[in-house]
Amino acid sequence: MVLADFRTIYERDPAARNWLEILFCYPGLQALQFHRLAHWLYGLKVPLVPRLISQLSRFLTGIEIHPGAEIGKGVFIDHGMGVVIGETAIVGDYALIYQGVTLGGTGKETGKRHPTVGEHVVVGAGAKVLGNIQIGHHTRIGAGSVVLRNVPSYSTVVGIPGRVIPQDRTSAGIPGNSGLRDVEAEVIQLLFERVKFLEQQIEQLQSSATSLPASSEVGVSSEKANSDLMIEEFLNGAGI
Repeated sequence: MVLADFRTIYERDPAARNWLEILFCYPGLQALQFHRLAHWLYGLKVPLVPRLISQLSRFLTGIEIHPGAEIGKGVFIDHGMGVVIGETAIVGDYALIYQGVTLGGTGKETGKRHPTVGEHVVVGAGAKVLGNIQIGHHTRIGAGSVVLRNVPSYSTVVGIPGRVIPQDRTSAGIPGNSGLRDVEAEVIQLLFERVKFLEQQIEQLQSSATSLPASSEVGVSSEKANSDLMIEEFLNGAGI
């Protein structure tokens, strides 16, 4: 597993230049190695020591992984500060986890109360995946998203609460958060286009029935143009 962890960092991080740098300067790798030792002792039912190792790892790396969590091979915790992985969480092989991610519980359950993350999953910075839910293989979770329900494989999740968007399987293996859709902005764009269409129809009906004084028409059209410009600038800023 250690070799797989090294190889994954080389493949996914262009800043990784040599094995000494990876060994001493990558807290995600260090936290995983601490965890593998703690998890082994946890499986042997050794009291206290696994939790002490977990707390030492948290102090040194800023990454908290409960000894009971199951972490697959080739998992890459990039930067990693603030990552929390709960006791019954399962992380599949070659998952990519960014800083600030929480794989936690909701506080209402016992037993299996943390998420199961599939293989080749990307969890963006600050995302919260909560409860005993299943995250399918090759899924991408956008930065800052809050996921509370099961997510099928080959999907993208964005927003609060997380909304599932099916993705093209040919692009599912791309690591990172490039190309994530902003669903809220897309819906606003569609509503804006519908409103513009309805306004045009109303203007046509009004012009066929009666006509406003010239000064009123100029004032209304100027105000409408300003509001349209403001909405378009907002949508452009949202990436639409």
